[in-house]
Amino acid sequence: MALAASLIVATVPSGAQDDRSQRPSPPAKAECRFADGKTIAVDYSSPRMRSRRIFGGLVPYGEVWRAGANEATTFVTNSNLVVGGRNVPAGSYTLFAVPEQNRWTLIVHKKTGVWGIPYPGTADELVRAPMTLSRLPQPLENFTIAFDRSGGGCTLRLDWESTRAAVNVTQR
Repeated sequence: MALAASLIVATVPSGAQDDRSQRPSPPAKAECRFADGKTIAVDYSSPRMRSRRIFGGLVPYGEVWRAGANEATTFVTNSNLVVGGRNVPAGSYTLFAVPEQNRWTLIVHKKTGVWGIPYPGTADELVRAPMTLSRLPQPLENFTIAFDRSGGGCTLRLDWESTRAAVNVTQR
């Protein structure tokens, strides 16, 4: 009986680690809903800045980044889209980005269910789309993915530290 009780106690901490809300980079969601009710849903983990230099430091320039922490960021849509001028059919994907000092590239990847690192490779890339860069008015502690509705589409934005990378998303 004592052995059984100790096994139960020993498994509780590992189960608590599976609770994504308790991670240092908690889960977050963003959604865009089009006028016809179709949607884009993004699920990601939101790391914190914690006084670190992010872009060009923790997240190196010129390397593929999982656009968050933990599992790779998911991008699910039930509508055919145009992302940064590139066609993306309805489906489930993984998002990555290549941050550079003066430009960013968003990658929509066909392989899903990946941890996020190492990068699963270029063979299953669906789209590489250029992103527009701007500076945030003040530093942002929490990495944030969000959508801004405009006209018939949405602008997908990735905000962190003092950087905003954005790309237009419309229905096809």
